[in-house]
Amino acid sequence: MIRWFLLLLMLPVLHLTHAQHEESIQKLFQESAVLQQHLHGFSLYDIDEKRYVYGVNENVYFTPASNTKLFTLLQSLQHLGDSIPGLAYVIRGDSLIFWGTGDPTFLHRKLDTGKVYTFLSKTPYKLFYAPAQILEPAYRDGWAAEDYQNDFQPEITSFPIYGNTVQFRNVRGQLRTIPRYFEANVSVKPGIGGFDINRHPHENYFDMTSYRIRTGFVSHKPFIYSSDLFVTLLQDTLHRPVTVLAGYSMPSDVQYVYSMPTKKILREMMLYSDNFLAEQLCYGASFLLFNQFNAARLRAYMSTTYYSLFTNEVDLYDGSGLSFYNKVTPRSMIELLLMLRKAVRTEEELLRLFPAGRSSGTLRNLYSLPKGQPFVWAKTGTINSVYAQSGFLLSASGKRYAFSFMNNNYFGNLNSVKEEIVRIITFIHQNY
Repeated sequence: MIRWFLLLLMLPVLHLTHAQHEESIQKLFQESAVLQQHLHGFSLYDIDEKRYVYGVNENVYFTPASNTKLFTLLQSLQHLGDSIPGLAYVIRGDSLIFWGTGDPTFLHRKLDTGKVYTFLSKTPYKLFYAPAQILEPAYRDGWAAEDYQNDFQPEITSFPIYGNTVQFRNVRGQLRTIPRYFEANVSVKPGIGGFDINRHPHENYFDMTSYRIRTGFVSHKPFIYSSDLFVTLLQDTLHRPVTVLAGYSMPSDVQYVYSMPTKKILREMMLYSDNFLAEQLCYGASFLLFNQFNAARLRAYMSTTYYSLFTNEVDLYDGSGLSFYNKVTPRSMIELLLMLRKAVRTEEELLRLFPAGRSSGTLRNLYSLPKGQPFVWAKTGTINSVYAQSGFLLSASGKRYAFSFMNNNYFGNLNSVKEEIVRIITFIHQNY
C-alpha cells in the first residue's frame, strides 16, 4: 500500500520532468538558425522507458540517402545466415559447373578471403560458368546517370569480380591497372587541369590526360560487366580455361563455398557506407530466398513481412541509398532501429555494426569522447542536399535512446548541418 502511495506522489514529478525535457529540446530546434533554413525531421525514443521523448516532423517523408543501408542491414541479418555463400556448384562427370550468388568479395581489393579463388584454382575438374538470369538492370531506379564512372556506383551483378571496378595507380611513373586486362584499353588524350582518367560512357575504354601521373595516384572506375568479360578476367587470374555454359539451370543439389562471415561484411558496409556491398547483399538475400536475382521482389517481401508494421509506409528503390526516389519518415527509422535491436543477440554486437562517434567509420571525425568512450552509434547518409543520422545514443546518466535526425534540401555548407546535429545530440547526451 505504501509503495503505491509513493508511486502516486512521484507521478506528477515524473510528468513535470518529461515536460521540461521536451521543452529544452524544443527550444534547441526553434532557436537553431541552421535548421530553420531547410526541411528537417527528428525523432527521439527512450529505449528503457519504451516511449517517444520528442519529435519534429516525425511523420514527414524524407530522402534517407545511406540511412537506407539500415534496411539492408535488417534483411541481411534475417536472411543471409552466418556466412556469405561465395558460389554455388555441382559436379557432373569430369566437370564442375558453378553459379554466382551475388557475393561481392571475390577478388575484392579489401575483402577477398581467397576461399573461392582457391577452390576454383585447385579443383581437378573442368570449369564451366553458368550465368544466372538477371531480372533487373545493373543500375537501380533513381540513380544518377552521370555517376557511371564513379567508384561508389559500380554495376550490380550475380557474380562480381574485383568489386566490378578497375584500379588505376601510379607504379614508378607508369599507369598500371588491376586487373591487367584493361591496360590495353587506355588511351592518351589532351586535357586541362592536370592528370585524370575517364571511362567512355558505353564502353570499357579509358582516356587519360597527357599530364604527368601524380605521385601516389590511385583511382577506381566501374567497368561495364558481361558474362564473357567475367570469364575472361577469371581465366586471366586462374591461369586455366573456363567455359561459359549459357542456359544451364541450377539444380536442387547444388553445394556452396562460403567466403566470409556475414557480420564482417555488414560491418564494412555500415562503417564506410559502401554502396556496392549494400546492393550485392540484397542480391545475396534474394538468391537465398527466391533462387533468383531480383532485389525488387526482395524489397516487396520485406515491406510485407516487416515494414508493414511501421506507423508510416516506406518507399524504397534500392539497398544503398543512392536513389533519390527512396522515402522514409523519422518515425519509421526509429521503428527500424528497434527491429534491429531484436535481430541480434546482444546490444554490444549491434553497436559494433554502427559507426561510433569520434571512433570509427563515417563518424570518426564527429562528436567527442567523454571519459574516452563514444556515446553515439549511428548510420550516416549523405547525397546532394541530404544529410541524416539514425542510430543509438547513450546519455551521461546511463539512459539509452534511439534517434533519427534527417535533413533535406539544405543549401550551402554541409559541415554546418553536421555541427548542428552534433550540438543537439551532445546536449541530449549531457542532460538526459
